[in-house]
Amino acid sequence: MKQHIGLIGPGNMGLAIINGLINSQMAAANQITIFGRHPEQLQTLSQTMGIKAAESEVQAAQDADILFLAVKPYVILPVLEKIKAILSPSTLIISVAAGITIADMETVLGDAHKIIRVMPNTPVFVNEGMCSLTENRNVTADELNIISTMFNSLGSTEVVPESLIHAVVGASGSAPAYVFMFIEAVADAAVLSGMPRAKAYKFAAQAVLGSAKMVLESGKHPGELKDMVCSPGGTTIEAVKIFEEKAFRGAIIDAVTACINKSKQLSGE
Repeated sequence: MKQHIGLIGPGNMGLAIINGLINSQMAAANQITIFGRHPEQLQTLSQTMGIKAAESEVQAAQDADILFLAVKPYVILPVLEKIKAILSPSTLIISVAAGITIADMETVLGDAHKIIRVMPNTPVFVNEGMCSLTENRNVTADELNIISTMFNSLGSTEVVPESLIHAVVGASGSAPAYVFMFIEAVADAAVLSGMPRAKAYKFAAQAVLGSAKMVLESGKHPGELKDMVCSPGGTTIEAVKIFEEKAFRGAIIDAVTACINKSKQLSGE
């Protein structure tokens, strides 16, 4: 890929994007120009990775064929105000800001620009993220495929309509927190039975990783996979019985629904 890439906001997510692009050889470091609020960080990245450091948002965006906006949600619209005069209509604008809609961005930029909303989750830091992509009407199928390929270097992607963004937040964006809580609780139970904590975390985390891989690769319904573990009169069905008594699934559904509703509230819906 020979496009020039700009990135504004080299925080955790921005750096994950940069590392994914470089490590997957989707882009060379010298194709990337970044801008952030901390000059010393920019200088370090420039020296260690060969990335170009910009002196302003405008400089980072000026020659970009693809521009990533990885700033906080409350910052993104002011940033667009700063750079809109120099943005080419052909530039692909990629936003990872939660709660800022395509319509919000078009209010600042007008409706001639190419915009894609991306909703990633934190496992992108280990190249196992899940990212949703939502494009506006100006983005071509080929352009959407380019961005999908980029984010596939950080895990996996799905194109979704903007109406499903809040469901993505509940089922994916916030979901790592639920999974971490589950791993911690399972490990605590193992520690209660005498297992050293480090080993307990490893057993619990690997069980989650392997189980998730079985869902993705087997094509089987999660309930069917659960039944495969539950031998008649065995240990697993005993645990499942307690989960059902404690309304395990109902609690998860209620919690994820609350997360989705909060996402809608924060977006003003």
